[in-house]
Formats: sequence, structure tokens, C-alpha cells
Amino acid sequence: MDNTFKKGKADNTVSPDDKVPENLSSETRINVGEDEESSKTEATELAGTTELLDLEIQDIEGIGPTTTKKLREAGILSVMDLAVAGVEDLAVDINSTKDSAASFIMAAQKLLRESNILEKEFITAEAALRKRRSLLRCSTGSGVLDELFLGGIETQAVTEFYGEFGSGKSQICHTLCITAGQPVESGGLDSGVIYVDTEGTFRPERLEQIARERGVDPLHALKNVAVCKVYNSAHLELIVKNLGKYVDDYKAKLVIIDSIISLHRAEFAGRGTLADRQQRLNSIMHKLLRIAEIYNIALVVTNQVQSAPDTFFGDPTRPTGGNVIGHASTYRVYLKKSGENRIARMVDSPYHPYGDVRFTVNEKGVDDLEEELKKGSKRGKVGVSKEDN
Repeated sequence: MDNTFKKGKADNTVSPDDKVPENLSSETRINVGEDEESSKTEATELAGTTELLDLEIQDIEGIGPTTTKKLREAGILSVMDLAVAGVEDLAVDINSTKDSAASFIMAAQKLLRESNILEKEFITAEAALRKRRSLLRCSTGSGVLDELFLGGIETQAVTEFYGEFGSGKSQICHTLCITAGQPVESGGLDSGVIYVDTEGTFRPERLEQIARERGVDPLHALKNVAVCKVYNSAHLELIVKNLGKYVDDYKAKLVIIDSIISLHRAEFAGRGTLADRQQRLNSIMHKLLRIAEIYNIALVVTNQVQSAPDTFFGDPTRPTGGNVIGHASTYRVYLKKSGENRIARMVDSPYHPYGDVRFTVNEKGVDDLEEELKKGSKRGKVGVSKEDN
């Protein structure tokens, strides 16, 4: 991959002297400023993140030079890489028992907690709420879609879009590539994007068009996106295994996989391979979820659909991947066509209200319908008149 982006991005590390980081939303700044004690706690935790660069695998309790060499040969180069590793895969990679592999992973997570990079194993609900309010959210490019997500695509979560061909899955992904590079105050993540293309649907020309229509410098937008073309399921599994390294290399806060199942669905055909396919998908999804939480990034995956032949009433469309993908996805959104427009439905979420919104796809990528834009302008005028009174 081209490392131009890596060299061009500014260092976003937080100084221990900074009370409030620049990449937090205005709402978070108010919340932090209201409580002096929580401000100190927040600053301490953020200051701890600067120590990540100083942490080495040798610093982990119980790991010596020999084990460190084996880990590096297996592609595990940092404490973070070890913390998100799977027990079985790690045992095979370093030729050890599962108990030893599990102890190494837990020791890595313990070191990250002691360095205030990971949160403690037990925290109060109040602290969890304060942390969630500080999460970044990336705009989809459509106001109604953002409202469906209560602010945009969340970090520390896996968001799944599924639907039939032409329902807008890839268009949402292309639009996110542009919005993620925008400043936080403009609804972006002010970061790089990693786009893993498994279906051959990525088009840089489309990114250029969306950027121009949204008033964004196309050259900067294209440099901001690192694209990986994946040709088989084994390659995808390898990319996911080393995803933490790529996130660091490209300073990415958004990772898109379009789509998560197409390669496995093509290669594992028939009932005889179903169990193996599902186990591989299960490993990928749980790895993605761990990476999203520990690296504090937003993960977006698209999924294909199939028709349920035993459905006589209602919509027979079902997402592929079964319960494995369904349980591992934090948020699940169903996309479907509605004439020239599209409908997005929140199917599964821990706290989002269930509902439908209508949006369209045009030169700007994902956008609101004209009637929605008119409603928004009217709401804005009403707000101005109230303030004037």
C-alpha cells in the first residue's frame, strides 16, 4: 500500500498537559468541564495513551527473549497485537499450549490496563456512560441516516449494512470514506480510512466525484484512503489478523470491509463445508469486534442476503452468515430499494430505537431526499426566529 498518507498525517498524540483533547465533540467538552473530578480522570486516561508507544512486548510479565522472537515471527509486533489475538491462533503461531497462549494474552491486557490504555475490568455504570458520551461518531453523509444512528457511525462498534444488490451498501461505504476524513466538528473522524474490497466494487473515481460535490479537496480525500484488494478468504483472514498494524500505519479511525462474506460464500459451497465456513467467519467477526474496542475505531461491514423459501408472508430477504454475523455485529441495518430511493431499517441495536428512514443516492453519494432537506431548512428558520425573539 502507498504510505503517502502515513507520512502526510499530523501526529495526533495527546499531551499530558492537555485537559480536553481537540478531537472530542462540543458536547463532550461541556460534560468534561462540568465536573472537575471527571476532567482529571479523563486527562489521566488520555495521558496514559501516550505511553503506548513506549510499551514493548518484553515488558509483559512472563515473556522473555525467546517468546518475543516467536511472537514477532508470527506477526505480533506490539502489546496491542497480542492483546487482541485469539487463544487458539496464538498457540499455533508460537507452538505453545492454549493455557500459555491465554496467559500471554491476559498479561498483555493487564499491562494495557495498568497503563490506562484499556479500562479496568469493572467500572461503574456512571463511568461507562461518561465514556460513551466521549465516543466519536462519523456522519454517513445523510442527515436522516445520522438520526437513525443517533449521531452517526460509532467507534468501538461493528456496524453491519445488509441488503440486495443496488440497495446502497457500497455507496454508503464510499461516502464514509469522504466524511471520515473531515474534522470532528464537521461530523468526521479527522483520520485515515482503510477500505478492504472483496467484491471489486471500490471505485476511486466515485470518491473523487463525491469529494468534489461535497466541497472537499479530491486529492487529499483520495490520499486519505488506503485500499486493499482481497482475492480469497485466506487473504481476508490474514488482513484481519494483521489489521491492528495497518490501523497504526495509516492512522485510521474507520475500517470498511465490503463485503464480509462474499469470498467465504463462494469458496465454502455446500452443506459439508458450512461448519468450517461459520467457524472461520466467527473468528473474523470476534477479531474485528476486539480491534474496534481496543483501538477505538469504527468498523463497518457489508453483508449479502438470501431468500428464505419457507416465508409465505412478509419479506423473505435474510442476511447471510446466520447467527454468527448477527450476534457479532453491534448494530445491524437493513437496506432496500424503494423506487429510485432507498430505505434503511434499524434491525438490531442495544439501544437505538427501531425505525425506517428514506434516503437517496446521487452525485454527493448518500444524501437526504429533497423533502427532508426542506424540512431541515424549515427547522433551521424556526430556530433562528425563536432566538431572535
